[in-house]
Amino acid sequence: MDTNWPVPEQTGDVCALAIMLHKLGGKWKCIILWHVMDRPLRFTEIRARIPGITQKMLTQQLRDLETDGFLTRKVFAQVPPKVEYSATPLTFTLRPTLIAMHEWSAEHLLKQNAKRKKKA
Repeated sequence: MDTNWPVPEQTGDVCALAIMLHKLGGKWKCIILWHVMDRPLRFTEIRARIPGITQKMLTQQLRDLETDGFLTRKVFAQVPPKVEYSATPLTFTLRPTLIAMHEWSAEHLLKQNAKRKKKA
């Protein structure tokens, strides 16, 4: 496997992978997109599907994903307020990648975690 890829400092180019990791990196963004690709979800539905995320963090991640074009936010004029988050066409281009990451993790990382628990 060739690992001698040109690095940005050598070529003057911006690394596409670095851009992607900047936009989708972190603990929560890919997980949020994974859930929102099924159907539009309200804030509370997203939070219920992602144990461990705080309200503040979810709010920030949703704002970032909306700003970067991965989500649309639809506000319904009603009381109490209703807001839904939907995947954009850009997000759906990530579906094969997210599925591949999910399958890879299930095959490799879950097995590693199971082996560690047996040793403990």
